[in-house]
Amino acid sequence: MTPPPDVYNLIKTKRAVRRFSQQPISDDIARTILNAGRLSGSAKNTQPWHFVAIRQHDTLQALSQCGAYASHLAGAAMAVALVTEDPFERLTVPFDLGRATQNMMLTAWSHGIGSVMATIYQSAKAAAIIKAPASYALPWCVSFGYPAEPRSGPPRRGGRRPADDVIHWESW
Repeated sequence: MTPPPDVYNLIKTKRAVRRFSQQPISDDIARTILNAGRLSGSAKNTQPWHFVAIRQHDTLQALSQCGAYASHLAGAAMAVALVTEDPFERLTVPFDLGRATQNMMLTAWSHGIGSVMATIYQSAKAAAIIKAPASYALPWCVSFGYPAEPRSGPPRRGGRRPADDVIHWESW
């Protein structure tokens, strides 16, 4: 049996992937990704989420029109819509959804599947597209798919600020 990937290495190598190959994601891996989100911790164990896995091209295309930077959804093998009753009812809901999202993204990366988040600015329209109950909102989606091209080097631009710029010990 192959040992599980080193979590820190996954975090270190994870990159946003916006262009995907046509290779589908197997049902088993899709379930593993979704369960990684489901198993995430949440404030007071509220679990303020529902996850809608979407593979239908027409639905992905429609969702890609619901956010200014959501076009990558149209080319994804799968997207996960994060649905919640009120994303801003409690301060912890966005944080909890972020925790679940990061779990799903790192689990996908451990299987060689890239991902990137999309902010959904037209939440009610997106919720209607996936037939969510009217009282629910869809603030974010995540695109998943095998990268269109391999990426072995550092990101073209951006990167992370040096540790000494952001990590402080005991005080600022």
